[in-house]
Amino acid sequence: MSHGHIKAAHQYAEDVIAGEIPASKWTRYACQRQIDDLKKKYHPDKWPYVFNPERGAKVCRFIENLRHIKGEWTGQKIRLEPWQCFYLTTLFGWVHRDTGFRRYRTSYLEVPRKNAKSTISSGVMLYMASGDREGGAECYSAATSKDQARIVFDAACKMANKSPDFKKRFDVRVQAHNIQVKETDSVCKAVSAEAGNLDGLNVHFASIDELHAHKSRAVYDVIETGAGARAQSLISVITTAGTDITGICHELHEYLQKILDRVFEDDSFFGIIYTIDDGADWTSEAALRMANPNYGVSVKAEYLLNLVNKAKRSPASQSNFKTKHLDVWERSNSSWMDMAKWRDCGGTALKIENFLGKKCWIGLDLASKLDVTALLLLFHENGKWQVFGKYYLPEDTVEEKQHTTLSFYKAWALEGRFILTPGNIIDLDYIEADIEKLCDQFDVQDVAYDPWQATQLAVHLQAKRVPMVEVRAIVSNFSEPMKQLEALVHSKELEHGDDPVLAWMISNVVAHYDRKDNIYPNKEKPDNKIDGVIALIMALSRAILGNQKFVSVYSTRGIVTL
Repeated sequence: MSHGHIKAAHQYAEDVIAGEIPASKWTRYACQRQIDDLKKKYHPDKWPYVFNPERGAKVCRFIENLRHIKGEWTGQKIRLEPWQCFYLTTLFGWVHRDTGFRRYRTSYLEVPRKNAKSTISSGVMLYMASGDREGGAECYSAATSKDQARIVFDAACKMANKSPDFKKRFDVRVQAHNIQVKETDSVCKAVSAEAGNLDGLNVHFASIDELHAHKSRAVYDVIETGAGARAQSLISVITTAGTDITGICHELHEYLQKILDRVFEDDSFFGIIYTIDDGADWTSEAALRMANPNYGVSVKAEYLLNLVNKAKRSPASQSNFKTKHLDVWERSNSSWMDMAKWRDCGGTALKIENFLGKKCWIGLDLASKLDVTALLLLFHENGKWQVFGKYYLPEDTVEEKQHTTLSFYKAWALEGRFILTPGNIIDLDYIEADIEKLCDQFDVQDVAYDPWQATQLAVHLQAKRVPMVEVRAIVSNFSEPMKQLEALVHSKELEHGDDPVLAWMISNVVAHYDRKDNIYPNKEKPDNKIDGVIALIMALSRAILGNQKFVSVYSTRGIVTL
């Protein structure tokens, strides 16, 4: 790593991880992901990627030959900060060893205002149209409105006009509605839903600025579809946080968090989030530095500190300040499980065959005939609780989710983590037969179910002497076992075998406590499935009642008595 940009990027990542640079856990996780990836060895099937320092540094050199277009540095050549070097070299440095194509096809950078987003967006757009050497590259600034779409495009036009060396080197023509790069026969344009020019795009690069402001996912979906025909297209989202937690921006935000939290892998998706940690003092200078990587450069300390003082005096302005300048999404609930502690409970040597004939409790969440049904088996051996999950899904649902953030359904189906039933609805007869088989294999104490969806199934199984027990999905039934589940994870008394489906579902659970400190599992969006967690809580509720030797950690602390 002899190149200066690569050195700066690597040093930045090391300093963030070591705590030398104030950073939230999401920034640390992004840096740790890159450091861990650099240690991986090439494998044609498991890890076909290599880090090419020259490819990573090339984009940095290109941008540093462009010029600033506004502010105190207008007309001067750009000098990238270490965090920008990290972002750019990581995004562009990874390539497939055999094809040479870029690893990452989607990039998500979430950072507060005034952190030089336009410098990166417009610089990368010009690079993708020229320095990337893609013949006939179509590069777009995309948004819902014409004005929003032109922000990055107009910045790119000004940057090109202020960089005569760039224009001469690549034979660039800047016009009112496009930038033409004659050497590569490429073009840059602004496109929007409002202008009606989104159809038929063949996208090599698309910059989607301030995605949090998009009222629907239509623009993103059109761009994503248009990028499919190119071998190494790149969709770049650069945005601040917002308030719409049901929109496409928060969907990508959560998707990246799950990648960084190692809930699942997506080697084509790169991103970094600059924000503050939960519980951090939002008024402190440390928090300002944590969320604003360009603090003291383009983000002036005096400017932010004045805004902090204003927000302190005006509670009405606090929410806006946190969203725009600390990158905090406003949420009504908080994520429930500490995923680092969940991962510590892996117990990867678990094999269900070792529990044949053993006492167990089953939880069944027959949530929807169109989506995931979860069946969780819970055992209590050697002072710990062991969990095994079975997940059922209609075949048609897997195909329907291929072009959504649930596209990993297919991979899990191929890996055998989903049991597919034919057609577009769950085959209840298949699940009924499966439960009968499980009762033959294990000493099943109870099968807990919610009667809302499973009454007919329960009647059939009860007729066959299967111990079916109603556990209605109400706070009084769920609060204590949910608290107990969290306690078991924190004390490492639960083993889940590194089940990725259950890990994903547990990461989707948000919690809301009422005035009596009762808790109930919720999700923020329909696609954030938590069926496996519901099934596990129901099984644990029966185990609490049925296992006399099971002492609640809450009762030993004098909080509740079972």
